[in-house]
Amino acid sequence: MQTLTEIKAILASRGLRPKHRFGQNFLHDHNVLRALMKAADIRDGEVILEVGPGTGALTDLLVQANAQVIACEMDRDLAAFNRERFGQRITLIEGDCLATKHSLNPLITAAINNRPFRMIANLPYQAATPLIAILLNDFPNCMGMHVTIQREVAQRLNAAPDTSEMGLLSVMAQFYARINMVAEIRPGSFWPEPEVTSSIIELAPHQPRPALPEHLHALLECAFQHRRKQLGSSLATHFKLPPDFDRTRRPETLSLQEWISLANFQIASE
Repeated sequence: MQTLTEIKAILASRGLRPKHRFGQNFLHDHNVLRALMKAADIRDGEVILEVGPGTGALTDLLVQANAQVIACEMDRDLAAFNRERFGQRITLIEGDCLATKHSLNPLITAAINNRPFRMIANLPYQAATPLIAILLNDFPNCMGMHVTIQREVAQRLNAAPDTSEMGLLSVMAQFYARINMVAEIRPGSFWPEPEVTSSIIELAPHQPRPALPEHLHALLECAFQHRRKQLGSSLATHFKLPPDFDRTRRPETLSLQEWISLANFQIASE
């Protein structure tokens, strides 16, 4: 495994420094890398998507586990380094992992080619939330994720009703997957050190994959766009509410099942 000294030497040999605009915080803590790999428990020949391979510290471990690695690197300098280092042992995509805020880079989609895959990655912070949402919403062949993300995002994904972290992302993530907190990561495990604590999380999609109820996403968007408002005020203009529904409730107080029931009530009322 790469040491911090080796990571710095790789960059220095190419006249590079960590680039803040790409959210580059290189994970060098061997204990964290081992914990991530142990939790992921990669099967021989499994297709793995890695976003933000950086200097290839995690990529090395994925290749050693005999995974079929699809790595997407936005930094052209580090993409060139990984191309030289791994050659044909990985499929390397140079560019942003996202085509838009709501869609994946089509080169990644083509490389996956409808095969079952999982994402295992030290995710760049700015890409984490939209990327996770896209894979949960649009890729039924994504069989799971083991990723490092900001602890704050991890808490939002796993939030319970009646907490400030509960939001649209929480409901949608929990609709599609079981979220497990694997470990917390101190800032010193990265270089440069981020100003926030991070977490390793597992997202295990429910099997069989549930069908998204009609109206659910629209309900959530409308409610959480005005999360300070009572639901009788924010929803009643566009949606029907059951006669016995407490209109004074606020969006973060509803459970996943209550949101699903609201969505189903829209269908029954049509």
